[in-house]
Amino acid sequence: MSKLEVDKITPQSGTTLTIGEAGDTTVVNGLGTLPATIGSAAQVLSVNAGATGLVYGTAVTDLSNLNATNLTSGTVPDGRFPSVLPAAGGQNLTSLNPAAMTGGTFPAINAQNLTNIPGEISWQSTIVTTSSTIVASRGYWINTTSNAVTITLPGSASVGDRIILTDYLRTWGSNALTINQNSLKFQGNTSPNPVYDTAGQSVDLVYSGATQGWIPNSDDDVTLETAQTYSANFLVIAGGGSGGIGTSAGNSEGGGGGGAGGYRTSAQTISPGNAITITVGDGGASVSASDTNGNKGSSSSISGTGLTTITSDGGGFGASPVANGGSGGSGGGGGTSASPGAGGNGNTPSTSPSQGNNGGSGGTGAKAGGGGGAGAVGTAGSSSQLGNGGNGLASSITGSSVTRAGGGGAGIANSPAATGGSGGGGAGGHDSPGLNGTAGTANTGSGGGGMGTGSSSRPTGAGGKGVVIISVPTANYSSTTTGSPTVTTSGGNTIMQFNGSGSYTS
Repeated sequence: MSKLEVDKITPQSGTTLTIGEAGDTTVVNGLGTLPATIGSAAQVLSVNAGATGLVYGTAVTDLSNLNATNLTSGTVPDGRFPSVLPAAGGQNLTSLNPAAMTGGTFPAINAQNLTNIPGEISWQSTIVTTSSTIVASRGYWINTTSNAVTITLPGSASVGDRIILTDYLRTWGSNALTINQNSLKFQGNTSPNPVYDTAGQSVDLVYSGATQGWIPNSDDDVTLETAQTYSANFLVIAGGGSGGIGTSAGNSEGGGGGGAGGYRTSAQTISPGNAITITVGDGGASVSASDTNGNKGSSSSISGTGLTTITSDGGGFGASPVANGGSGGSGGGGGTSASPGAGGNGNTPSTSPSQGNNGGSGGTGAKAGGGGGAGAVGTAGSSSQLGNGGNGLASSITGSSVTRAGGGGAGIANSPAATGGSGGGGAGGHDSPGLNGTAGTANTGSGGGGMGTGSSSRPTGAGGKGVVIISVPTANYSSTTTGSPTVTTSGGNTIMQFNGSGSYTS
């Protein structure tokens, strides 16, 4: 074996020094610690195309200063670093960027202690059972059997950084995993902290940059875990009750007015993507047979995920002679005779604030009671007074003040009959000279007017159908609805008026 001992080998011309021919194996021993930035523009390492590569001696053990940024096809043919490293090689390779190693492969590297390699995951053997701060390029098993766990993401990240978190014992459903964003964005938002609470769930996070931050590459359904909540206002009015009808027997008695549907308002915080179900109750149907109670109205409601359900009860029916008015959102008026009936109870079932008022009691002398309204009780009948309907309540949820949910007026055999309450309450009817009970105004939830009868029977007023109105900030309005609500805007809000049942997805 020939041996050449020199202090320095310098290219004969130019700056390229060639050792060996294509297909040769060249062994370089005793290099010790490699230069600070192998692969930099000043230290070009070239291997002839087709060569098997350089074989480094066992003294090469520290590659912590490897600069892979310049290991491209223009620096190392085919993008290859030497194909064989010593057994101890490859340790402490930090900040390696294989994305810059274009044109070829990076074979046969002992991957011990390779860290911060974008897109690559090193699964950790230690099971995480307590709140911890984690680093990128790792996979973690999270065990929340004994307690909920909060995982704090790195305080800084680079595009392509990746983290996987997996429910180790399927206990996230009972003890949730919370992710502390640590000042970086998550799905484009800085708050709230994402919460994963589905048993067996796994979340694969990739950092996309400062604008959107961490984005779940998968989390079962890739849901928006940092949904931005916003405030919505609701007005929920049930259907009004219909008026009762008197009888021609005896004193030609009259029937009580129908009570208004329950009237409830609510301001709630909602999240995007949740479906809100809207039910709009019908008014009670009118009656025409003498000596008959009216019909109660139907309930209206809103409900949905993350929402407090609001239900308004239908208005109570107006009574026939002797009978008591029906109870409900607002009570129906009592009937009249020598033993007059009581007005129905409002705010039934009880809510706070109250959803309505009592109906007026009946009196003697054919003077029945008026139905209760959302804003006032129905007037009681007496020997000298017919019961008018109670007034409704005003709301500006649509951008202007509108009064709704008035009680129905009592009926009498002879004119004049009682008036309905403000907000759409129906007036009472009379047989002579002949006027049917008036229906409550549609989509106000107002009560229908009662009917008094003499020699013939006329129909009472039906209760007005209910309504549900939702107001949301226009910036958050999704436009996803069913049921064809009437949509308007006022100021910074979009208003949906549901005159029939439907839905809105926030």
